[in-house]
Amino acid sequence: MAVELLNAMIENRKKVQFGWSMYDWANSVYSLVITSTIFPVYYNSVTQSGEGGDVVSFFGFEVVNTVLYSWSISFSFLVIAILSPLLSGMADSGGKKLTFMKIFASLGAISCMGLFFFDGQNLEFGIACSVLASIGYAGSIVFYNAFLPEISEESEYDMLSAKGFALGYIGSVILLIINLMMIQMPGMFLLEDGGEAARWSFLITGVWWLGFSLIPFSVLPDNPHGRKVDRSLLLSGYREIRMVFKEVKGKRYLKRFLLAFWFYSMGVQTVMYMAASFGDKELGLAGDKLILTILIIQVVAIVGSYLFAFISKRKGNRFSLVSMVLIWIGICFAAYFVTTEYEFYALAFVVGMVMGGIQAISRSSYSKLIPSDTIDHASYFSFYDVTEKIAIVLGTFSYGLIEQFTGSMRDSSLVLGTFFVIGLLFLLRLKFPKHKLAKV
Repeated sequence: MAVELLNAMIENRKKVQFGWSMYDWANSVYSLVITSTIFPVYYNSVTQSGEGGDVVSFFGFEVVNTVLYSWSISFSFLVIAILSPLLSGMADSGGKKLTFMKIFASLGAISCMGLFFFDGQNLEFGIACSVLASIGYAGSIVFYNAFLPEISEESEYDMLSAKGFALGYIGSVILLIINLMMIQMPGMFLLEDGGEAARWSFLITGVWWLGFSLIPFSVLPDNPHGRKVDRSLLLSGYREIRMVFKEVKGKRYLKRFLLAFWFYSMGVQTVMYMAASFGDKELGLAGDKLILTILIIQVVAIVGSYLFAFISKRKGNRFSLVSMVLIWIGICFAAYFVTTEYEFYALAFVVGMVMGGIQAISRSSYSKLIPSDTIDHASYFSFYDVTEKIAIVLGTFSYGLIEQFTGSMRDSSLVLGTFFVIGLLFLLRLKFPKHKLAKV
């Protein structure tokens, strides 16, 4: 009887872990289709003037189209950086992580569907939908990440985190291939042209995101610690955040990790969001070649996620992170000198190898650094996510600002390299206390 009960508990935990991983499968299509490939290319196309000009009018202000896109990303993550500490504190104090995750996922998915109606003439509407989709995505990730230390043991963090990212890359690649076929052969899908196919891809992305989210929504526990809902959730949220801030302030290793993560995330996330725009404006690559490039990154990232999880297991988390940041520094400086299509493809291959790895290992490393006796995981992960969101704000804003003044994205790439260098300096001073899997 006891054996059967134990087997049932193990089976249920595997089911919950698989369901958790499937949210990466559900939401990663947004990251690939909307932020990295089809939407940036479509956006650049429909916001160019007939003479090839790239200056647009946004609420009466004239700005370069790619700069506007970069700054819209900055704004969306600034909003979530302000909101997420409060929301995560409320979720922890009220035991409502899953509820908040559902709200933000629904907002993001529906906003993706709204991009179906963006045709370039309604620029303000398109930017609004893209901003809301970004807020929905970023907000849901706060609560999603917070489940990791609640549904698994410390020894499982690296591989489970890598599994989530790998599933995300696989699912997003599948949908991207379907969307790419629609754009390249619109007649086969009873569509007029590639532009209409692109708009349909935005709609399908939202449906995919919302539909597959039902899997984690059905198995993740909403209130695993049995907390009673506090009627003064707003005040409870602030109390939780203040408590976690004091904890982080008093732990040197947490501060150093977050500082390192903050700086190298400025580079990682900006590359994710601006790679397609770089290939378009600096190299003049066609839309299908840009999408192929991002496809290469996604496929290679699957391997990279597991490769660096294996390296972390053998050599430690810090060794793995330092290795990847060194590679990122090389990528940023190489981007300044890239001039041909095949050089861009080679660079994309290297980006893919470290893209999945650095995201997966960063998440699992932070999970190991959280105090083992805490149950306020959403509040702790709000610090992690706010750090990442502020990094995206500063990274994308500075990237757009430098392009606005110099007229070149290559100069922006050099600045990203300096962010990685500073992050590396903090990593080299970091130790992982009392965790045998995180060697120093």
